[in-house]
Amino acid sequence: MADSEQCAVTLAITGASGAALGRCALAMLAADARVRRVDLVVSAHARRVAREELGLGEDVAGPDFPLRLLGAGAAGAAKIVSHDPANIGASIASGSYPTAGMVVAPCSMGTLAAIAHGLSDNLIERAADVCLKERRPLLLAARETPLSLVHLRNMVAATEAGARIFPVIPAFYDRAADLQASLRQFVARMLAHLGLPQEGAFHWQG
Repeated sequence: MADSEQCAVTLAITGASGAALGRCALAMLAADARVRRVDLVVSAHARRVAREELGLGEDVAGPDFPLRLLGAGAAGAAKIVSHDPANIGASIASGSYPTAGMVVAPCSMGTLAAIAHGLSDNLIERAADVCLKERRPLLLAARETPLSLVHLRNMVAATEAGARIFPVIPAFYDRAADLQASLRQFVARMLAHLGLPQEGAFHWQG
């Protein structure tokens, strides 16, 4: 992607533990001037996890949830377009809709399995399938431990189909001061694979 171009990016947040990662990815995409639109899909399970892990209150089903997740006064809120996971006819369900790629963060093992096997039963799975068939970047921030043989085989299948697996593991070598700094470095590594290198990201110099 040229520096002067703007792009749309799809972000899916699933029900794996790690709602703070999804929030960080949303904030960084929304604040990036190179991103003109963030197509956001949040699963029902992800909303529940966000309620429990981020303390967003009991009402997480409302249409204002994406803005509550992003936080009041955060940059770029106007560019977020929220999609119902059940709306299989949304723009991102078609290969004719241009995007720079898709990030699933965090990505549950159930979602990873569905993507790896092309189930496309909801919008997250269908949008991921579109990225694979269109040869667009699909980044899966897999969140689980320990990993079973089923998980590992699904990761291999997803990788063979064209996805990139980003297990949620901190860098350590960047000596992050706190969890938020560690999350930002992790998201920065992912966004670099979409052609969106982040200013201030840590780069090992040897």
